[in-house]
Amino acid sequence: MKEFAIDLLSALDWLVLFYFLVLNTSYLMLVLAAARQAGHSLRRGPTSNYDDIFANPATPAVSVVMAAYNEEACVVESVRAALGLRYPEFEVIVVDDGSSDRTFERLSAEFDLAEVAPAADPGVRTLGAMRSMHASTTDDPLVVVRKVNVQKRSDAINAGLNVAQYPLVCCVDADSILEADALLRVVKPFVDDPDRVIATGGSIRAINGSPVYRGQIGEPQLPRGWLARIQVLEYLRSFLLGRSGWSGFGGLLIISGAFGLYRRDALIDIGGFDTDSLAEDADATIALHRRAIERGDDYRIVFVPDSVCWTEVPSSRADLARQRRRWSHGLFQVMSKHRRVIGNPRYGRVGIVAMPYYLLFELLGAVVELVGVAAVILGLALGVVSIDFAILFAVVAIGFGIAVSLSALLVEEVIYHKYRSWPDLLRSVAACLLENLGYRQLHAWWRLQGLADAFGNREPEWGEIHRAGFAAEQPAPQPPR
Repeated sequence: MKEFAIDLLSALDWLVLFYFLVLNTSYLMLVLAAARQAGHSLRRGPTSNYDDIFANPATPAVSVVMAAYNEEACVVESVRAALGLRYPEFEVIVVDDGSSDRTFERLSAEFDLAEVAPAADPGVRTLGAMRSMHASTTDDPLVVVRKVNVQKRSDAINAGLNVAQYPLVCCVDADSILEADALLRVVKPFVDDPDRVIATGGSIRAINGSPVYRGQIGEPQLPRGWLARIQVLEYLRSFLLGRSGWSGFGGLLIISGAFGLYRRDALIDIGGFDTDSLAEDADATIALHRRAIERGDDYRIVFVPDSVCWTEVPSSRADLARQRRRWSHGLFQVMSKHRRVIGNPRYGRVGIVAMPYYLLFELLGAVVELVGVAAVILGLALGVVSIDFAILFAVVAIGFGIAVSLSALLVEEVIYHKYRSWPDLLRSVAACLLENLGYRQLHAWWRLQGLADAFGNREPEWGEIHRAGFAAEQPAPQPPR
C-alpha cells in the first residue's frame, strides 16, 4: 500500500508538470498569434480606414448602455467620455440600478436631466421595475433610466437593451473610460463584414494611476500599488493578447462585459443577458456561438485589440479576492449551463478546442496548480521527488510563466506602447516576477474558493468595492523613451 501511494504521488507530480508545460505553451502560442495579428494591423496603417467609417452614411448607429450602481466617484467622467466619442450617430443610455449614493444627482446636475415619458421595447424580460426615465435638456444624446435594484448587473443591461433604439448595442461599465475612437475601431468588423459579424469586443486596461481630464485619459501610467500593477500585466496577457489569439482561431468565448458591441437583434434572440449568471458576458458570448451554429449561420465573433476601454481595477486584496471568487463561480455556472458544447464536434472549434481549454485550464486550473505545488512539496519531504525534479518543476511552472509574461510585455512595448516611461517599464518587469512568485498562487486559492462556493451553492459575496475615482487634473505629458 505504501509503495502504491509513493507511485501515485510520483505519477501525480509528473502529470502536473506536463499540465504546466501545456498551459504555458498554449499561453505563449496565444501571445505569438496575437502579436502576428497586431503586426498585420500595423502594416495596414495606424488610422486604417476609420475616417471612411466615420464619413460613411451606412455606418450603423450605436446605443451605448452603461450600468451604474453607486458610481458617484467616476460616473460623470465616464459619461463625458462616452458622449465625447468620435462616431457619426449614437446615444448613451445610463441605467442607474437603484444607487444609494449620489450617482443620479451628479448626473442630473452635470447634464441637466429632465424626466420624460418611459419608452421601452420589451425585447427581453427584466426583473427590476423601471422607476423613471430622464433625458438631457442639452444637445447631448443622453438618457438615464432609474430602476429597482435586484443585485444583478445583467438586469440593468437588459433594461438598457430594451430602451436602446439603434441596431448595435455597446455595453460599457460605468467605472470605465472609452478612448475617443474606441467605438469607430470596435465597429469596424461590422462595417467590413456586415452579414456575418454578430459581436465584437475591445481591450480592457487598468486606469488606476492614470490622469483623466474631462472624460479623456492623459498619459497612461502604471498604478502605484503592486496589486494593481500585477493586474495591468494580467489584463495584458490574458485579456488583451489571449483573447486576440482566440479571436484569430475562431474560438473567442468571452467578450468582456466592460466593453462589448453586439447586434441588438442577436442579443434579443438569446433572451438578453442571463440574470442568473455571475459571468453573464461569457454566457452571452457562448450563447451567441450556439445560436449561430445551431441555425447553420456563417458568423464571426471578433476581438479588436486596438479599441481600448480603461477601467478601475480593485486596489485592495479583499476587493480583488471577492471579484475573482465571483469570476470562478461564474465560470463554473457557464460551463455547467453549456456542458453539452464541451467536446461536441457539432460546435466545431468552439466545442472541440475552446470549451475544453477553458474547462481544463481556466476552471480547473486552480485545483491542479495548488494540488501540484502541494504534491511536489510532499514528495520532497518524503524523498519521492528529487531535487532535480523540483528544479525542473519550478522552471516549467514558474520560470516558463515568467517568460510568457515577459513575452506579453514585449508585445505591448513593441506594438501598443501605452506606457512610455522607463520607470513604468522597469516596474512592469518586476510585476512579471511578482505575478508568478506569490500572486499566481494566491489567485489560484481565490479561484478555488469560488469553485467551492459553486459546488456548495453558496451566494457570492459582493461587498462594497472601494472606488478611488479618476484623477481630474490636467495631465502633464512625459517624454517618450
